[in-house]
Amino acid sequence: MPKHRRSRRGRPSVPRAVSTVAACAALVLGSLVAGTAPAGADTAPADPNNPATPVTVSSDPLPTVQHDGVAWQQTVIGDTVYVVGRFGRARPAGAAPGVQTTPRNNILAFRLSTGQLVASFTPNLNGQALAVTASPDGRKLYVGGDFTAVNGSARSRVAALDPATGALIAGFAPKIGGSVRALAATNDRVYIGGSFTAVGSASRQRLAAVRAADGALLPWNPKADNQVNALALSPSANQVVIGGRFTTLNGSNRPGYGMGRVDSNLGTNLPLGVNNTVRNAGKDSAVLSLSSDGTNFYGSGYIYGTGGNLEGTFSGRWSDGNLNWVEDCHGDSYGIWASPTAVYVAGHSHYCGNLGGFPETKPRTWHRGVAFSRAATGVLTKDIHGYPSFTGVPAPSLLNWFPDLNTGSASGQNQGPWAVAGNRDYVVMAGEFTRVNGGQQQGIVRFGVRNVAPNTDGPRISGAAANPTVSSPAAQTVNLSWPGNWDRDNERLSYQVIRDGNTQVYSTTATSRFYRQPTLRFTDTGVRAGSHTYRIVTRDPLGNTVQSQTVSVTVK
Repeated sequence: MPKHRRSRRGRPSVPRAVSTVAACAALVLGSLVAGTAPAGADTAPADPNNPATPVTVSSDPLPTVQHDGVAWQQTVIGDTVYVVGRFGRARPAGAAPGVQTTPRNNILAFRLSTGQLVASFTPNLNGQALAVTASPDGRKLYVGGDFTAVNGSARSRVAALDPATGALIAGFAPKIGGSVRALAATNDRVYIGGSFTAVGSASRQRLAAVRAADGALLPWNPKADNQVNALALSPSANQVVIGGRFTTLNGSNRPGYGMGRVDSNLGTNLPLGVNNTVRNAGKDSAVLSLSSDGTNFYGSGYIYGTGGNLEGTFSGRWSDGNLNWVEDCHGDSYGIWASPTAVYVAGHSHYCGNLGGFPETKPRTWHRGVAFSRAATGVLTKDIHGYPSFTGVPAPSLLNWFPDLNTGSASGQNQGPWAVAGNRDYVVMAGEFTRVNGGQQQGIVRFGVRNVAPNTDGPRISGAAANPTVSSPAAQTVNLSWPGNWDRDNERLSYQVIRDGNTQVYSTTATSRFYRQPTLRFTDTGVRAGSHTYRIVTRDPLGNTVQSQTVSVTVK
């Protein structure tokens, strides 16, 4: 969420051989041997039915409308994505800053399938928007934030809009006495969370509910002692999960420390076993986002100093409020959303070693878009960096999806994506980044599943960096070794050894990631004496190919 503090730890606030001669090969994976490397997932996993290896979207960034500021949150109605934040203009994909711009004051809409701006949706908010949600029937769009006017009419930090045009829906004008940071809605009521302590003349401690028809305040009145950042409504609409920086909810801190679950009619506390494990609250820590897939709810958090224990994300069950899993990757997590196959996180992870993921590096590197399995597939190991440890807690698998999003400057917090959403075919990240995979794309980007993506983001290492080391230790024998490649959205890569220009003498397939690259080896025998050349060709499952330079060797 905006205006939280940055970490003191330095983060801003992740075969078959084919040969014409006799051959032998060995694949070395650190302390692993061939066939025992940890399973992963991507756009073409070996076993898409394995809970640990689900299909992900591609890492190819799709053309998407851009904005000139920071986006805090987004929601989807059908084929339309509604994005809110602090920005003033939008422009088409590919347009440079300041070129082909269209006014869009703190809210815009675009088509999920095309990435194009919706020209008919033109509301005007006079201040930043921090929250957006839709009624289940898709007929109303609710926006919350710091604004005091919408389309020139007074609206006190919350408004209801026509999703087609952005026109105000008359009669809905509750007077919220402070910033609105979270919204959830049924067809007949709207739940509101934030930093306010009053709605109109009535006391409401950072939580309230109003009638959808006319904005009238409802009796629902749970009390949080500090800011509410997020709300999630259960599928049957009988429960609300609440997240924020509060240390008590309705006077309780277990549950109630940064998280709570309440009755959607009475506002009374309900059991929430997740809060026994995830404890984020106070001025230096919070739960930042919540989402739901209809069976489970998901949340993300941050720590700055004391008061909390989780920078990663978690999954809990609506049925009983208990924990499914935790991923404790270090580096604050701002948004989380579950597709039908995988869970996507917006943040800036820099260490995921406790679940077998990427290690800490010096200098530190960040991975601002990552993905996990929906199911728990293992347990977390003891933390080695001095952070709170979730040793033995169920954990998901880190998936092989590593798009490269940079940081922007619009919020002053040096972050990239702040929010993630999508549908069955697309994942959308929104925030303040300015580049994706090295190409200019500001503030919003789409990624698609394999059948709607170009699938052109291939292996990353080519040229001299992929060269084999070759030697001839004995007559008619050549030893080769070469570094395994890696790919942003495919883990299984194939390798061909090409001799003397166009003769393939060996092929193999190996699993690798940017932080776990194997060394591959091959011995070519029966090679006539004299000078020969070798090169390595690497191919991903979708046909993207790179190759090394040609290396010469004199055979004895």
